[in-house]
Amino acid sequence: MIKIIQVEDHSLVIEGVKTFITAEPDMEFMATCISGENLLQVLKCQQPDLILMDVNLPDTTGIELCKEVKDKYPGVVVLALSINNQPGIIRKMTESGAMGYVLKDASRSEILEAIRMVAKGKNYYSRSVSAALRRPDAVDLPPLTRREREVLELIADGYTNPQIAEWLFVDVTTIDFHRKNMLSKYKVKNTAALIKIAVSNNLI
Repeated sequence: MIKIIQVEDHSLVIEGVKTFITAEPDMEFMATCISGENLLQVLKCQQPDLILMDVNLPDTTGIELCKEVKDKYPGVVVLALSINNQPGIIRKMTESGAMGYVLKDASRSEILEAIRMVAKGKNYYSRSVSAALRRPDAVDLPPLTRREREVLELIADGYTNPQIAEWLFVDVTTIDFHRKNMLSKYKVKNTAALIKIAVSNNLI
């Protein structure tokens, strides 16, 4: 029996994956965690055989979370399930300890095949991931967290920090922190340069 925890914050993906995993006689769906912090709390009480992990999460990235999980629980297998098909991100997830990487456009049968393969200790890349890895990686960019992406999209739409803070129901200092963090992450000096990088690399 392959015991599985899913790390995902999109309700449609959560329900879809949970439904087809539950239907498999050799799999047990243990829990869904909607953030990295949520997962780390759950892992203190119960360890799965496999974690199905998104790359873009509200509070962290799958790359950072995968590394932390593998450091603390080396016996737990991580399989990435993401919409992000940047070769650099796929490689970084693998370097962080993920045994496989599947895009969310994969079929149900392909996701189940990936789960069974990595649970046996074998690497697995879905067909679309293998195709992405064959493409030249123009710029090796760090991924954005879900909240950073939201903030950046609103910045690109012309909203000010106070307006974004009001829209997202957070303090304006939080928005300022996200903005500065993204400037540092992409090594740019101003917001215009940040937006240019994000748009040209399909980050927003």
